[in-house]
Amino acid sequence: MKVAIQNNDKPVSVEVANKLRHLLENADIEINQINPDILITIGGDGTLLSGFHRYAHQLDAIRFIGVHTGRLGFYTDWREYELESLVESLKNDDGESVSYPLLDVTVIYEGDRAENNFLALNESTVQKVGGTLVSDVYIDDVHFERFRGDGICVSTPTGSTGYSKSVGGAVLHPRIEALQMSEIASINNRVYRTLSSPLVIAKDEEIIIKAINSDELLLTMDHITSRESDVKEVHLRIADESIRFARYRHLNFWDRVSESFIGEKN
Repeated sequence: MKVAIQNNDKPVSVEVANKLRHLLENADIEINQINPDILITIGGDGTLLSGFHRYAHQLDAIRFIGVHTGRLGFYTDWREYELESLVESLKNDDGESVSYPLLDVTVIYEGDRAENNFLALNESTVQKVGGTLVSDVYIDDVHFERFRGDGICVSTPTGSTGYSKSVGGAVLHPRIEALQMSEIASINNRVYRTLSSPLVIAKDEEIIIKAINSDELLLTMDHITSRESDVKEVHLRIADESIRFARYRHLNFWDRVSESFIGEKN
């Protein structure tokens, strides 16, 4: 087994990463940052997102493990004081994994410019730089609405507890292979009208966003931001790829949600 380690720069995470390296070496587990079988991230969900994008081109070969050194994360099953148990689980690894869907984002440009393709673990947003986004929204080939507002957020089930939730989206269980589209501050009056409700899109459907003014669009994929111009269409769908977590124990999703957003139960 080959293991890569990625940590944030907080002192506690650096300390935990150094301890983990020592434990892996003592267990004769190879540390390989180039072609790992497993990536262990140390920090929080942001660190795991960074690791996902770093190794996005190797998803068919890598499983992910998150160790959180702060508050509870949705992608981080292990705590910093459980490293010995984690290494023991690695030694007894049988290849088992849990897979979650990803978001495929394809940007098609005007003219002969080649299209651009991205993957997101949590969500993607389409916004207008310094102004109101006006765009036609299609679900597959069916025109659904003309949107006016700050932007549109499309999230995966695992991303439904993040930015999507903050703009009014529902929380979806990760086993549901679907996308969720939520409006960001839509304009609704007698002239402009949208559904003003999040939509859950089936896994075999595609969301197409056609901006009326495609100059200076702001496109995000998780924590990555890209300024785009001359955009003809943005296509969003469930990706063919998926992310695999090496989960030697399963933490209940609804317990995570309750603990993160509600707190200690009476």
